[in-house]
Amino acid sequence: MTSDAFYMDLALQNARALKGQTDPNPLVGSVIVNEGRIVGVGAHLKAGTPHAEIHALRMAGEKARGGTIYVTLEPCSHHGRTGPCAEAIVQAGLKRAVIATLDPNPVVKGNGVRILQDAGIEVKIGIREEESRKMNEVFNKFIVDKRPFVTLKAGSSLDGKIATHTFESKWITSEDARRDAHHLRNEHMAILVGVNTVIKDNPELTTRIPYGRNPIRVVLDSSLKIPLDSKVVTDGLAETWIFTTRDADTDKEIQLRERGASVFRTAGRGKVDPGEVLDILGEKLVSSILIEGGGTVHASFIEKKLVDKVILYFAPMLIGGQAAPTFLEGAGANTMADVVELENTSIEKVGRDFKFTGYPSYK
Repeated sequence: MTSDAFYMDLALQNARALKGQTDPNPLVGSVIVNEGRIVGVGAHLKAGTPHAEIHALRMAGEKARGGTIYVTLEPCSHHGRTGPCAEAIVQAGLKRAVIATLDPNPVVKGNGVRILQDAGIEVKIGIREEESRKMNEVFNKFIVDKRPFVTLKAGSSLDGKIATHTFESKWITSEDARRDAHHLRNEHMAILVGVNTVIKDNPELTTRIPYGRNPIRVVLDSSLKIPLDSKVVTDGLAETWIFTTRDADTDKEIQLRERGASVFRTAGRGKVDPGEVLDILGEKLVSSILIEGGGTVHASFIEKKLVDKVILYFAPMLIGGQAAPTFLEGAGANTMADVVELENTSIEKVGRDFKFTGYPSYK
């Protein structure tokens, strides 16, 4: 007899295939089994469209009655842009539901399970729970905190340099690592840099993989010194949102808006507050952001404990030089008791480079 874990793994596989496509909604997969046969499968494709359970139920039809549904996230219980999946499961006559994890959304949490149990459906929770939570780390943060999940990404030499002391940086990491980083762009709703990166490199900040999605380009620019002929202002390949201060030049703001950029004035003077930027992005339903700035921008987010995940691509080379920029600058820790430790770390080989992933633990 095939185990619950086997069918849940299939549901997780279906869900993961849509990474970067469903936000700000979660990744969800579903499988329906009856008398040892898979009769329905589904995954949530895009916000505003039917959920995974509905796709699986439609495929199964009458064959769902009396069967078991596997779903990677608790079925919803409320009326949003689609109807409640928990009620659809009850109406389909399923006798058993296996759920990986409860929905952290306060509107749903536990209510979907209650609807199923009140209808006499046997409910089992916790199969592949950790895998499901990890898969939806972006949604789990956004739905509770109303702020985007923040990933800090950098490519550097083994000694942490992102350029030589003459500021030459192309290319430190390999083509394989850069291709992998473009997949990260595809998976995030927005990408963030400081204005100095725009001035120095004039990047497009787009996703250069087949059928990739270009993220919203977010630029921190306290005094609106971004050149009007910058690619992010003129190329029209993706939205560009510029965050500045209330003291910034009004005429420059008008010129930027005339070229299609959106300008957001934050409350501070002299410097854009990263926390306020995340608040505004959350209000705009941006659930994830990839930071690809320089060491100063990275430090501004780390120092305020705003980074949720760190991904570093290390090239097997040494650059050296006190004047060579590093991927993390700022004031730095005063003592070892003040350092930011990374947990749940992993490392993998990408081409000739090493991809390090970790989650900051703030004291």
